Parts: sequence; structure tokens; C-alpha cells
Amino acid sequence: MGTAACVRRGPTMSSDDPILARQLPVIQKIIEDETWLEGERRRCPVDSRDPVVRDRVCEIILRTGRQLRESLTRQGV
Repeated sequence: MGTAACVRRGPTMSSDDPILARQLPVIQKIIEDETWLEGERRRCPVDSRDPVVRDRVCEIILRTGRQLRESLTRQGV
């Protein structure tokens, strides 16, 4: 085996759903914010794939996802 580092990439989402396309930047911002916040809590850098960050992002999306989708639908997406 070589010494090259293996880079793990998460799954990509592609959809013809225009509402999903509008939600993705909001979700990315939630991930960025929660990653930063967890780093502040720990006082060290944290990866966005950290289990604590993932759990928190899921909680937020589950709590606000319906409202976000309804809001984007009303905007005529």
C-alpha cells in the first residue's frame, strides 16, 4: 500500500427538484455555522463530518425543514 492519504468525499445530491436546489445553500450555511460553533465550544478546529456537528445539523434540519420548504414553495420556486 502507498502512503498517499485517502480522501473521503461525501455523497453528492443532485435533483431536478427546484426546492431542494434552493435548500442546499441554506443547509450548507447551517453546516458551516455548526462546525464553527462546535470549534468554539472545544476551542480547537472541528471537521464538518464530526459526529456532534452532524447530529446538531440533523436536529436543526428536522426542526426547520418543513418551514424552509413551505417558505420556498410560497416564493414560487
